[in-house]
Amino acid sequence: MQTAQVKWIGEERFVATGPSGHAIAIDSDRKSNTAMGPMEMLLMALGACTATDIVIILKKKRQKLEYLNVVCSGERAADPPQVWTKFELVYQLRGELDDAAVKHAIELSEGKYCSVSAMLEKTASLKWRYEILSPGE
Repeated sequence: MQTAQVKWIGEERFVATGPSGHAIAIDSDRKSNTAMGPMEMLLMALGACTATDIVIILKKKRQKLEYLNVVCSGERAADPPQVWTKFELVYQLRGELDDAAVKHAIELSEGKYCSVSAMLEKTASLKWRYEILSPGE
């Protein structure tokens, strides 16, 4: 079992330390907004999880990825507990990339490998698209 700790440091602020030993500040008060909020971190975790998959899969497919940016947008329910209800991901890639390889890598990530996506899609819809950028973009 992995263990994390969340230490209260005043008001609605906390320092969370993950099983790896790395710490991050969290601020649940969106008015003071001194650090990321917990739900914001979930949105970023989704992007980081799938981005990692894409990098690994494209490398295995011998694609020459030069740039990857995953834009993660989400909508939350209006009423508490205000869970995420909808996600839209836009993958922006650049490099010597085969369109079919990129599409397949994203499908593998979203359908098989991304554990964050697998959890979040229990309560939210997830749509994605991708753009292969020109060298100058």
